[in-house]
Amino acid sequence: MIFYKTEEEIEFMRASAKVLAQAHGEVASMIREGITTRELDQRAEEFIRDHGGHPSFKGYNGFEYSLCISPNSVVVHGFPSDYTLKSGDVVSIDCGVLLNGYHADSAYTYPVGEVAPEVTKLLEETKKSLYLGIEQAVAGNRMGDVSYAIQSHVEKQGYGVVRELVGHGIGKKLHERPDVPNYGKRGSGLKLQTGLVLAIEPMVNLGTKSIIQEKDGWTIRTKDLKPSAHFEHTVVVRKDKAEILTSFEYIEKALQ
Repeated sequence: MIFYKTEEEIEFMRASAKVLAQAHGEVASMIREGITTRELDQRAEEFIRDHGGHPSFKGYNGFEYSLCISPNSVVVHGFPSDYTLKSGDVVSIDCGVLLNGYHADSAYTYPVGEVAPEVTKLLEETKKSLYLGIEQAVAGNRMGDVSYAIQSHVEKQGYGVVRELVGHGIGKKLHERPDVPNYGKRGSGLKLQTGLVLAIEPMVNLGTKSIIQEKDGWTIRTKDLKPSAHFEHTVVVRKDKAEILTSFEYIEKALQ
């Protein structure tokens, strides 16, 4: 079943999204050479709880952390650990916040120090594809319009779009129907209606689209071990223009 949100519910989600955006900003301010990914996770959880929220990922299907932290060839679902960031790394930070009974979810991929030009471009084009997908998340369009906008942009750059992992509906549950694939045909799929809230999240690889799952049952890595990028916003389908509930504002301020 697909749950369309009332304006009151969207306000609750907007509050979750604000705490989430601020938590991302806290983490962004810490990303540098020499810091461990575990330290980033600890700060995110502390900030979220201090602001009345619960980290959406912690305890989800047994996941033990507040952040999914995915460096380099890890696409998503990486565990925070004693891994120390170093110059040349890229690292995806995915976070969710549950507040007032409603979730928000977003992700951002960071360069650490000096990264290769082709990796910088991967991050730029993946982020751009997120916004191209969001532009299509308006009432009357089809899910395939969102998916095609993402896929067509990144494949023109020669990148691989992950098939096995998709975006999702979001609300009282972290993952709701419908799925939001990052590949598809224009004019196909679910007809979008006002009040549908989606987590749109391109996962794009510098090389092959193929992925492997590690023995821990969570970590997803590119098959060719080339870097991957991941950006995500929580978005409301509206009549003329999608509304983005999450924000990269605090991240961008921290990175200045």
